[in-house]
Amino acid sequence: MQNFNSKFKTNLIDRCYKFSLGVIKLADRLPSKRSAWVIADQVIRSSTSIGANLVEARAASSRLEFKKFNEIALRSANETNYWLCLLRDVELADKESINLLLTEVAEIANMLASGIIKLKKN
Repeated sequence: MQNFNSKFKTNLIDRCYKFSLGVIKLADRLPSKRSAWVIADQVIRSSTSIGANLVEARAASSRLEFKKFNEIALRSANETNYWLCLLRDVELADKESINLLLTEVAEIANMLASGIIKLKKN
């Protein structure tokens, strides 16, 4: 069972890494407007924070610390969702690209939330 959990966590981290790459590529295609720069900065920070906090969680020294890093990752996923919706609604980027990223961040957030609920139960 330990091997399965370890593999799942690694796959989630890899998925978050690929998601971050997708957000960065999207941000690099945004127009040269002040509003786009500000939102791009925020969405890059929040999206890369998801995976970074999961990596930190793997090195946690306690169960409580592990849970906290996962909670931070979930909050970053929720923040990323906000910034992506803002980009979509002000029409700074291709809606199809953003919708794909929104679907992915929703799935990541659901996985994180599920894991956090299990951590809180134990």
